[in-house]
Amino acid sequence: MVEIREVKTRKDLRTFAGFNEKMYRDVPQAFPDLISDEMDNFTPKKNPAFEYAESRQFLAYKDGECVGRIGAIISHKANKKWNNKRIRFTRVDFIDDYEVSAALFKAVEDWGRERGLDAIHGPMGFCDLDQEGMLIEGFEYDGIFITINNAPYYKDHMEKLGYTKSVDWIEMRINIPDEVPKFWERLSARVKEENGLRLYTAPNRLVLRKYIPQIFDVLNATYNELYGEVELSDAQVKKYVKQFILMVNCKYATMVFDKDDNMVGFGLTVPSLAHASKKSRGRLFPWGWFRLLRAPFSKPETLELFLIGVLEKYRKLGVPAILVEAQMRQAIKDGIKYAETGPMLENNTSVHSVWKRLDKIQHRRRRCWIKKL
Repeated sequence: MVEIREVKTRKDLRTFAGFNEKMYRDVPQAFPDLISDEMDNFTPKKNPAFEYAESRQFLAYKDGECVGRIGAIISHKANKKWNNKRIRFTRVDFIDDYEVSAALFKAVEDWGRERGLDAIHGPMGFCDLDQEGMLIEGFEYDGIFITINNAPYYKDHMEKLGYTKSVDWIEMRINIPDEVPKFWERLSARVKEENGLRLYTAPNRLVLRKYIPQIFDVLNATYNELYGEVELSDAQVKKYVKQFILMVNCKYATMVFDKDDNMVGFGLTVPSLAHASKKSRGRLFPWGWFRLLRAPFSKPETLELFLIGVLEKYRKLGVPAILVEAQMRQAIKDGIKYAETGPMLENNTSVHSVWKRLDKIQHRRRRCWIKKL
């Protein structure tokens, strides 16, 4: 018999936050979240998203052992923006036991019905910088630090539980060439010259911090119409800056400005943090903090394309080419072999076109599921 327990204590929350790492510890392609960050994400005093959202977390126990987890989020801000009445499920993991998965989803569905909501979808987080999308293809490839890992059998459970596809995200693995192709050099130079644009790379994190407000202004404008997205508040911006700034290598933080020094685009990639997190089992102590701080300045073979944002007017002018050329040039200099994109909506053709002329494969697919309550 499966027992569902709502997370009530700090100990429960630690079990919830660390369950994925424990479950996938021996899966080579799986890389854990930082457990401390996950605990903060579900602590109202530490996550500004609770200004507009509510959350509950549940654990499943069988024969005295924790065998699954699921989180629930009601984003009032998203429901108002998108004119719907939905609850989100998030951080879902379970052993291959239908009784366990059914009990976990029932807990979230019941809460949604209690609150008068009419649909459930996910995996979705508090915002677009949070975790989203259940892996359904590409299990043989290494994951990246910012994405969800799950087993292949999850898809079968979702379908059996009555969930259907809402949207899919795809991910690409790009092969870094030995030298920057002439096409990219010429295109980047032409776009800069014809539009009075300049590329800038901050020399250090202290300088980079000065541009954070502009980066997130572009981010909010760029991501505003993506599936389920809500604009980040100033408090959320500060949270994510604090969470990620120490993991940034400024060589891979590039910005484009117009002639009036207004930021029109940015690109942020990081040398892969995944193996550092895996080795530390998602923990900062005793040595996890050192491995993660060192990772951006090591020379792994893979770059993770964390964020790219370009204002709509400048996307059409070719500004993404400036960012791609700059990042490619630095990657070649550092001996990087591959670049991994984050999840991209399958119908987001403007983003897909950025990678059109690069040697790549589309190797992973993630799904957002939906079900009427």
